[in-house]
Amino acid sequence: MALVLGEVVDREDVLVRAHSECMTGDIFGATRCECGEQLTSALDAIVREGSGILVYLRGHEGRGIGLVAKVRTHILQDEQGLDTIDSATSLGLPVDVRDYGPAARVLHYLGVASVRLLSNNPDKIGALEGYGIRVSEQVPLLAPAHNGNIAYLTAKRDRLGHDLPQVEEVSSASLCDSGARGQEDSGHG
Repeated sequence: MALVLGEVVDREDVLVRAHSECMTGDIFGATRCECGEQLTSALDAIVREGSGILVYLRGHEGRGIGLVAKVRTHILQDEQGLDTIDSATSLGLPVDVRDYGPAARVLHYLGVASVRLLSNNPDKIGALEGYGIRVSEQVPLLAPAHNGNIAYLTAKRDRLGHDLPQVEEVSSASLCDSGARGQEDSGHG
């Protein structure tokens, strides 16, 4: 499905978000990921721009493993402390099986020659370019990092190469806060 705003047909450098379906984040507002926040931010950016395309990619839940498998990985994350990647592979699931071909087909159909891609994922850029969509710019889409999503964002940054500078800011602040609390607690016997 694609939502189109303004004049985009046969244009270059169109602002585009190829958004992977995430029922838990997009619909139910889960805070474990940043998907719902990214969807809202992308729509806001397209409206501010006055034109753009949001391609909503069904079948991408849990980086393509599906909703039930994603819930199984969440249980492993909670019970065994595994990250998003290790929880999938421990179940024999792939890390990422999303196909961006449908997004590229929509963009080709609309005659979009190049995009400014709202994404932090370098693999998404490579995938779209592999389908003949030139990415003229990667536009960061940074949702705030917080205690609910920091482990997820850290794994995406460190293990999947996502550009997420806000993770370092929260990680550093959390370490400072926990160190200060530890000092306060050690004084009370």
